[in-house]
Amino acid sequence: MQGFRSPGGLQRFVSIFSAVRNLFVPPRSRRSALATHLHRLNAMAEWKTVAGIAA
Repeated sequence: MQGFRSPGGLQRFVSIFSAVRNLFVPPRSRRSALATHLHRLNAMAEWKTVAGIAA
């Protein structure tokens, strides 16, 4: 469990982490550096919108 005190704590972390990771990590395919950069910019804009952070 590598530092987690309980299986429940680990489960809560993993469920949130996987959702956030799926947002920021582009699908595995051959993409140009520009396409990857644009994907991450869009993901960050969406994250800021959801989190309510002023851009």
